[in-house]
Amino acid sequence: MPIKSKAQRRKFAELLVKGKISPETFEEWNREAGGKELPERVRPKARAKQKRTAKKTKRAPSRKSAGAKKSRRR
Repeated sequence: MPIKSKAQRRKFAELLVKGKISPETFEEWNREAGGKELPERVRPKARAKQKRTAKKTKRAPSRKSAGAKKSRRR
């Protein structure tokens, strides 16, 4: 997992000093980041908004069709 920001680099250096991660791990992550200029913080990418579609509404059955279902035989 390469370091992606200056804030991450500081945090992992702090963990290294406290002994929570090994020097090899820190060096590996720092090496993978390379010598490129890192941003101060990395923010998650904004999600694309979904297009809204019209919802179908359910209609109450009409009286004519409701009566047809309850046909009686005599």
